[in-house]
Amino acid sequence: MRVAVLKGGRSLERQVSLKSGARVQDALHRLGHEVIAIDVGSDLVDRLSAARPDLAFVALHGRDGEDGTVQELLEVLDIPYTGSRVSACVRAADKVLAKHAMRDAGIPTPDFYAFSETAFESLGAAQALPAIEERLSFPIVVKPAVQGSALGIKFARRAEDVPAALVAAFSYDRKVLLERYVEGRELAVSIIERGGEPHALPIVEAVPQEEDFYDFEARYEIGRTRFECPAELSGPVAARASEVALDTYRLLGCSGFARADLMFENDGEALHVLELNPIPGLTETSLLPQAAEAAGIAFDELIETIVAAVPGVPAAP
Repeated sequence: MRVAVLKGGRSLERQVSLKSGARVQDALHRLGHEVIAIDVGSDLVDRLSAARPDLAFVALHGRDGEDGTVQELLEVLDIPYTGSRVSACVRAADKVLAKHAMRDAGIPTPDFYAFSETAFESLGAAQALPAIEERLSFPIVVKPAVQGSALGIKFARRAEDVPAALVAAFSYDRKVLLERYVEGRELAVSIIERGGEPHALPIVEAVPQEEDFYDFEARYEIGRTRFECPAELSGPVAARASEVALDTYRLLGCSGFARADLMFENDGEALHVLELNPIPGLTETSLLPQAAEAAGIAFDELIETIVAAVPGVPAAP
């Protein structure tokens, strides 16, 4: 099968995407597929039209890749592609949309408030900050609405930290959210589909080795974070985490594969969904491959499983 691997692109997660794409290419070659590597740019449509692939493997992270943009183009070109469809990508990529959907469906997610730049510039939203801070209590997490890999996320430990955190978040997106900080353990539940049904893989816990926050550098630099998989959780907690991740996956309409990020609160037994990533990383330090390995699924088998989940593609042996 001729498979176009879409990677790179123009987002701030370009370098991560290039690494994911390179690993995917190698796996597809080993699996016997004909691979066409495409560093996504303004010539994407021309290159796809010339290559006429049977399938596009979307390894694009961040803007254009996870927000439904490239998926829309692939549908126009009538090229089957891996992962979630357009509408699911739109919902999952926008943290505000996803969190409102979770809240409406009763899926636990930290309390939050979201505002656009227009609200601050034209509607005086800054005057509401003291009330927001009182309701959420410090520390508060300030993050861009549409961004991945922990980019642009800042801690505001006190009121005077909030303006700088907002400036940082607005440098990544025109909409930001202020979210209650949940002190606890960061868990990742990866999901893959087999036989048309989503299955949760063993849970990964990310344990920063120096920082008190799992930031972009800690996520992708080997040695900055210790990963435990399976995470040391009681059976009931692990089952509940997998269940809430699958509920979120279904709620947002995802397909193929994804990863839900959760917090397991220190006080009590509460689990909170932070976000769902429709195209999780596939690098050497990414959490989905680690979870698959813990389940006895080698990387090549993982890639073939993702390919086989695309409608019309024969199931993996």
